[in-house]
Amino acid sequence: MSIECDQGSVGYRGGSAETITDERRRKAGPAEWGGLAVLALPTALLGLDVTLLYLAMPALATDLQPSSSQALWIMDAYGFMIAGFLITMGTLGDRIGRRRLLMIGAAAFGVASVLAAYSPTANILIAARAMLGVAGATLMPSTLALISNMFLVARERALAIGVWATMFALGMAAGPLVGGMLLEHFWWGSAFLTAIPIVSIVLIAGPLLLPEYRAPGSGRLDLLSVALSLAAILPVIYFIKDSAETGLSYGSASALAVGIVFAAVFVRRQRHLPSPLLDIRLFENKTFSAALSVLLFGLIGVGGAMLLVTQYLQLVLDLPAVTAGMWMAPSALMMVVAGIGAPLLTRYVRPGFVMAASLALSAIGYFFLGLLPWISGVALVTAGYGLVYLGLGTIAALGTDLVVSSAPPEKAGSASAMSETVQELGIAAGVAILGSLTTAIYRRLILERVPAEFPEDVISTVEDSLWAASSIAGRLSGDLLGTAKYAFTVGMSASAMLAALGISILAILCAVALRDVRIVAENHREAGDEE
Repeated sequence: MSIECDQGSVGYRGGSAETITDERRRKAGPAEWGGLAVLALPTALLGLDVTLLYLAMPALATDLQPSSSQALWIMDAYGFMIAGFLITMGTLGDRIGRRRLLMIGAAAFGVASVLAAYSPTANILIAARAMLGVAGATLMPSTLALISNMFLVARERALAIGVWATMFALGMAAGPLVGGMLLEHFWWGSAFLTAIPIVSIVLIAGPLLLPEYRAPGSGRLDLLSVALSLAAILPVIYFIKDSAETGLSYGSASALAVGIVFAAVFVRRQRHLPSPLLDIRLFENKTFSAALSVLLFGLIGVGGAMLLVTQYLQLVLDLPAVTAGMWMAPSALMMVVAGIGAPLLTRYVRPGFVMAASLALSAIGYFFLGLLPWISGVALVTAGYGLVYLGLGTIAALGTDLVVSSAPPEKAGSASAMSETVQELGIAAGVAILGSLTTAIYRRLILERVPAEFPEDVISTVEDSLWAASSIAGRLSGDLLGTAKYAFTVGMSASAMLAALGISILAILCAVALRDVRIVAENHREAGDEE
């Protein structure tokens, strides 16, 4: 099936009057739902890729012997490039065709995965990871924008985006299990080769089940705007990541300043271009801006929780990676329930109130995590993390749909890219803010308790992080390692309580800012009322 789509108006209504076209009332058929299954595959692949590398890293480091700087770039190159190119790729899909860009990106992802799997040196692996990031940046906005083309009924589209959002979580949850089984029987490169069967299915089934769409009357891609967007986003991402790893420094602060300057230049240029890379006028829509804000700040807590819960399960409770992944699986299930259930609930309750209620439940989940110094155990972690993911599933599904639906059809790719960009920034900021707070408290408590007679290198390692302390557990007394675990748990508790407070405030703001947004009715009686 290859059709050129020309969509009607959006499916959510806030402060402005909008009409419903006859085309938008057409319900999705088997071809559309089959196409959704195809689009779910690259989404799950990206989630899988996030967690697989964490398991493969020890074996990879033994084989390639990367320096500490190279090891960081192996981990970070993917995130840098995917965040930097999301806006560019979202707009490029609007111009050259969203299905075409998806096919190109999927093929490139497969090639880069093979290169990563068989990399003979750390530098080649870094380059492959960067290629994976650029290719990955084509997948998320393309899949999301195509969903907006295929599902013209607002309620069906909301449900489809809910399914789309849950697939990323399922991929992340499956990562430790799949990676653990692969690394038990094969070499570290097998983790990257999981992309090949998924990419193959997308390349074969995509042209058969996915429509093509390109925005009518779109101009040429402004390469200077592409360069300016990279110059704005990449320094900010570097600031966030570097601050999380080494604390605030002159270099990271300078990077932030550079990013802000280029962001201002980028915005100024977009305002004067007839065919901008990013239409700044989108932010004039209250629903668009409010939903983006909820996604950004909501993901800050999630980013910190993902980092800290993973470490708590493996380093404090001493669970193997595969077992830790199994205990995190119920959280992914909660996200699935929320991602599918929340759009159904909006038939009876306005989206803003559903999102606010889910954020309130997330705040309770963070509070549960904050109780760990006094009530330890995997049950409390699973319950708290599950509520956090319940909120994530809801805001990812409804917030993303609000963003995409609030944009004109020809800007759906650009809007999708903005949604993904703020979520990438939110997760990175969460790792930086909550990770740094946890580390600061950990170091303060450890400094008070490490015996002075210990060798200097041991003291330095223990003070660095719980991860570092666990790596030399054989040289530490049980009491000192236990102290390190307790110090980390206290730091994690403080971060979780801060997140609980922030998400509680966000829930209130969400209810207020999105209180007037509702789904536009699709049945004939209600459509007749509208007209």
